[in-house]
Amino acid sequence: MNKITKKSYFSFLALYLVSSFIFLSLAAYWFFNSQVSMELNNNYYKMNHIADSVSSDIIHAAMDKTPFKLQHFDKASVALLDKNKKVIYGKLIQKVNYSKDYYMQDDIFTLFSSRPAGHLGLSYIVVQSDECIHNVEKIKNKIAYAVIITAFLIIIIAVVLSYIFLKPIKDKMQEVEEFVKDTTHELNTPITALMMSLSRLKQKQTYDLNILNNLSISTKQLHDIYETLTYISFDTKESCEELDFAKVVQEHINYVKELTTKKHLSIETDLQPCSITIAHTKAKMLISNLLGNAIKYSNQNATIEITTSSNSFTIKDYGIGIAKEQIDTIFQRFVRASKYGGGFGIGLNIVKQIVDEYNYTIEVDSQVGVGTTITISF
Repeated sequence: MNKITKKSYFSFLALYLVSSFIFLSLAAYWFFNSQVSMELNNNYYKMNHIADSVSSDIIHAAMDKTPFKLQHFDKASVALLDKNKKVIYGKLIQKVNYSKDYYMQDDIFTLFSSRPAGHLGLSYIVVQSDECIHNVEKIKNKIAYAVIITAFLIIIIAVVLSYIFLKPIKDKMQEVEEFVKDTTHELNTPITALMMSLSRLKQKQTYDLNILNNLSISTKQLHDIYETLTYISFDTKESCEELDFAKVVQEHINYVKELTTKKHLSIETDLQPCSITIAHTKAKMLISNLLGNAIKYSNQNATIEITTSSNSFTIKDYGIGIAKEQIDTIFQRFVRASKYGGGFGIGLNIVKQIVDEYNYTIEVDSQVGVGTTITISF
């Protein structure tokens, strides 16, 4: 990852984690409060149930005139008081505030009731228990463990999602970096040639046809790079017109004559009239990219064959060729089937865009070490 991708990755990761942890904290807080509320209600009903059970035993003992025995409760302490609030049975965990029916003090819940109603000389029941606090503590620990495990899973998910989310950006950034490097390389060649040719002209101070050809080739290469970059960078709108595609092909053959001569390439043509309706710039881009590739990937002293018919355009070179498994990818932007000869990896992508825009079809037939034939049917 470069600095921009890393910054984006960690920014997204931080944002995801912060928002997730805020949501997790709010959810845990709400759940804890709801569980505590339920536990408090349960505790109140349990203590009431104990008071009811003991009162029932007192009343039955009084009515049946049988001995009364106070039940033992594992998680609660029960005390039975007379009318003077003196403990007769059981014991108190802490002093009782007789002004309240139900309250908590020092983590002990106390229920004060007058259910015995004086039977057996007992007027009041006091139930005290710390079970609720222990249960709340257990709930707190369970929620804490759940939050820690969930937070751990969120971190893992965040890292994976951040990587998946930013992978297209990372790939695009890598494509842009490679594109910039390729652009620098492509610009460096004609610029260096221009500077050397101008330097030689200054030294000779005489007219030199070879130097002028080099200047012309380098200037045209820079112009072609400029047109390509302009095409992919700006949404230029141009009206369509009816033109003879064969004439546009011939114009471009003349345009690259100095380059083909320098590389000792010959171009054989069979240009029949081909009338199509297309924007002139896009017609030039079709020919420029396909012929440019044919020149770039042809060996020296090779031949390039160009044919037009009433509804098709074919260009055939005897160059390095394209592997079969790569043919399906050569129209993708920034994809290059070979590092041979440089280039941006956008020429054939532009060709495919134009072909699709006008509902043309394009066919590629290639064999490594033999050459490539490309046919566009209008």
